[in-house]
Amino acid sequence: MPSMTRRTALAAFAACAFATAVAFPAGAQPKAGEPLKIGFVYVSPIGDAGWTFQHDTGRKEMEKALGAKVTSKYIESVPEGADAERVIRELAQSGHQLIFTTSFGYMNPTIKVAGTFPKTQFEHATGYKSAKNVGIYNARFYEGRYLAGIVAGKMTKSNVAGYVAAFPIPEVVMGINAFARGMRSVNPKAEVKVVWVNSWFDPGKERQAADTLISQGADVVTHHTDSTAAVQAAEAKKVYAVGYHSDMSKYGPNAQLTAVTHQWGDYYTKTAQSALDGKWKPGSVWGGIKEGMIKLAPFNKAVPKDVQDQVMKVEADIKAGKFHPFTGPVKDNEGKERIAAGKTIDDATLNRMDYYVEGVQGKLPSSK
Repeated sequence: MPSMTRRTALAAFAACAFATAVAFPAGAQPKAGEPLKIGFVYVSPIGDAGWTFQHDTGRKEMEKALGAKVTSKYIESVPEGADAERVIRELAQSGHQLIFTTSFGYMNPTIKVAGTFPKTQFEHATGYKSAKNVGIYNARFYEGRYLAGIVAGKMTKSNVAGYVAAFPIPEVVMGINAFARGMRSVNPKAEVKVVWVNSWFDPGKERQAADTLISQGADVVTHHTDSTAAVQAAEAKKVYAVGYHSDMSKYGPNAQLTAVTHQWGDYYTKTAQSALDGKWKPGSVWGGIKEGMIKLAPFNKAVPKDVQDQVMKVEADIKAGKFHPFTGPVKDNEGKERIAAGKTIDDATLNRMDYYVEGVQGKLPSSK
């Protein structure tokens, strides 16, 4: 999860996404017969849905896959900043040989601690700074957003979708834009209204924002925040929703059309195994549908079969590299061409996205 305090440099991440890792001397490895000690640092409570829940699900999948070869410890609800540095340092000091830090605001604390523990291997989620013993990883959330937009575009009757958003940083903006482009690919009249809550996890604000959007005519709502509040609001108001991070259908059995979910288990398992084998290297990974890091949750029974088939066709094209959600022509919502016809946005430019595309109402707030 990105932090609002480091919002302008995500492009640096894209410059090295999926770069070939540079080999460095092997880090700390367990003694013969001892398990690899792995630490996880979480920014919010695990709960039963959302960003941290998905990371912890990945941790459990790793433990199941590797069994007695690993042991893991997690610390949840760790604020970004000084507290994060302290927690990361304590994990390193207590002998954890591989440490995953799962919030963008943990980037600088991770780099700082890594400098004093050169034999400990660190993996930081959604950041852009790496080091000899720090790798970075992220998921292409925007791919799932486009697919969810197709569903929303087909299911809306008011032609208005509501989007509860955390902070106006590129990662969130590209999700809004991908969702809008997905909607308008099947429903050119569709519009997306956005309410910014300036928080990653504030169920009260998220619920209020969703209620406001519904009162403004949105009959489909989605969110780039961590709680289930938007889905619950949709369920209460009898409109549709698209969940995010994890499957939130238990909070909106009638409302949730699908959800854009993040799948970390395979990555955690492979990374831990590479550390066990003495082959870990500080790489840069930005995985999407093709890599299995982004998946749609099961469709609501209300979604017609032909719509499901259409979504699955586009998903297959994304997976095969035949389609990209930001292949031009792409215009912003003021009519300026941003991506020419036939051209596809590169990762560095994508991670600097600072405009709304056609179909998104309003003006993008300053991220400074």
